[in-house]
Amino acid sequence: MSLTELNAGTSPGAESNTSAVSWGPIIAGAVAAVSITILLTLLGSGFGLTMVSPWATEGSSAATFAVSTAIGLIVIQWISAGVGGYLTGRLRTKWSGVHNDEIYFRDTAHGFIAWALSTLFIVAVLGSAITSTVSGGVHTAATVASGAASAATSAAGSASNDTSVTYFVDSLLRPSTIRSGSSEGSETATSQVSRILLNAAATGTLPADDRTYLDQIVAARSGLSEADAKARVDAILTRIDAAKTSAKEAADKARKVGATTAFMGAFSLLIGAFIASVAAALGGKQRDDDEETYRSAQAPYK
Repeated sequence: MSLTELNAGTSPGAESNTSAVSWGPIIAGAVAAVSITILLTLLGSGFGLTMVSPWATEGSSAATFAVSTAIGLIVIQWISAGVGGYLTGRLRTKWSGVHNDEIYFRDTAHGFIAWALSTLFIVAVLGSAITSTVSGGVHTAATVASGAASAATSAAGSASNDTSVTYFVDSLLRPSTIRSGSSEGSETATSQVSRILLNAAATGTLPADDRTYLDQIVAARSGLSEADAKARVDAILTRIDAAKTSAKEAADKARKVGATTAFMGAFSLLIGAFIASVAAALGGKQRDDDEETYRSAQAPYK
């Protein structure tokens, strides 16, 4: 029997009746981590929202805000997990009759459990509020960036569903030529042109007969020559293609911003778990070292 076992009052191979998990320090560390997370999140959100403007020409871009948000998440996890883990290790009682490697493992596990408990608490109780606060600025920037894409997609899809049959009816009843000053009503012509353009936007192509009809309507309604009417139609089609390209780019940028933020959020959680485990081991070691130092200093007076 070793001296450690004699001091602990145990025999070789005896199983302790005391759980290796100290929930008191774990809960204390988790509460501290949650409180610090809320505080830093509110501070970071206030700073981040000042970077975003609803105007496209002002404030930081969505990508810049996403990077700053990711950095903020990492910093918040680093500080809150570090403090919570350190308190978890520092507040535990001394384990007697336990090997140093086992003590290190228990401290590390306690720090990890404290981090997991604080994370679950935030997600379960404060998830909606914290998530809304953290993502508020990103949502604002992404909305500015992708608003045109969402509007264009919704309008095109809705209009395409509502006017698909009408478009084919127009094709059946379309006159062979449009004369300048004809009785073709303004409202009817405008509706037909709108449906032609919406069909082209939905299918990605403009049939030759639609293009010819557009040229005829523009020439008849505007009084332009045939060549000038074709040039005007070409210019409008070019602008429509440019708008579609810009909308797609904005939507893709918003998607990338969201993906980057999600990945960095997961990465920050991994960092928090690691920091909490290491900090708990450090806090537990310092607690034991300080106690040994105190006992050594008191020994000569006994």
